[in-house]
Amino acid sequence: MTLREESQKMDSEPAISHHYADVNGIRLHYAECGSGDNLVILLHGFPEFWYSWRHQLTALGKTHRVVALDMRGYNLSDKPARVEDYRIEVLVEDVVGFIKNFGARKAAIVGHDWGAGVAWAVAQKYPERVSRLAVMQVPPAAAWRANLTLRQLLRSWYMFFFQLPRIPEWAISRKDFAGLDQVFKERVTRTGSFTDADIEIYKQALRQPGALSAAVNYYRANLFRLMRGSHTGGISTTVSPSGETAPRRDSRIRVPTLFIFGEQDFAILPETVRGIAKYLDAPYREVRIADSGHWVQNEAVAEVNEALIDFLSSQ
Repeated sequence: MTLREESQKMDSEPAISHHYADVNGIRLHYAECGSGDNLVILLHGFPEFWYSWRHQLTALGKTHRVVALDMRGYNLSDKPARVEDYRIEVLVEDVVGFIKNFGARKAAIVGHDWGAGVAWAVAQKYPERVSRLAVMQVPPAAAWRANLTLRQLLRSWYMFFFQLPRIPEWAISRKDFAGLDQVFKERVTRTGSFTDADIEIYKQALRQPGALSAAVNYYRANLFRLMRGSHTGGISTTVSPSGETAPRRDSRIRVPTLFIFGEQDFAILPETVRGIAKYLDAPYREVRIADSGHWVQNEAVAEVNEALIDFLSSQ
């Protein structure tokens, strides 16, 4: 099944529709489900697109207006050519512009992988725009730095590989994107979470002109700045006289937050996501799923949907 056929199939389901929004100087594609005043924005990670939220769109759309973005550079959204156009502070402005596009004062933000990193940064910089924050797999940047170990650096080897010019694009696309077959079939805890048809749809999204380089540019634009804490879109830290790191008072998260973590993540160790609550001045929930991996919203669909529905519906 082609990406177009899959989109047409989903368009035949009245609950889901596809649209475009002009925000922050670019055009973004998104899938939408549900209606009402309770806006929920879903932000995907690498190497995905709106389709990674297919299981959540209809589930959350029963009670909320839910939109799943193709983030800039992905699938049907615009793909700026410059690396710096993918800096996290630019991505933050995309999300804020997207909220304004709906005429909304604020929205619940849900993010996974890179989408989680952007979601944290939106909540830190624009708390007045975020009603609730739900993030999956990725901790705040400051927590990642504070918890960083040699073991985690080794797990993150691909991020450094992605700094090279052109070679990452060749490696990812070789043999008809065989790497996607590997990560979606072999790097899952729950076998069968992705069908062959699903994987082909992901491949077609990355075949869009400019999409693969744009996806890798997220790492090129942000990795070393995030490691140094020099970006302006996320939580920063100070170091106490005892050598312990702590978030600066003016950069703490001040919106109710849910963190979901599949503990069999091939890229992020459980030790890397410890102590997240200390970066918040707001109610905090944590859901850990022992038998799920990195692609948690696709592997543990029922558990993730239940946690999100409960969190987004609570007062």
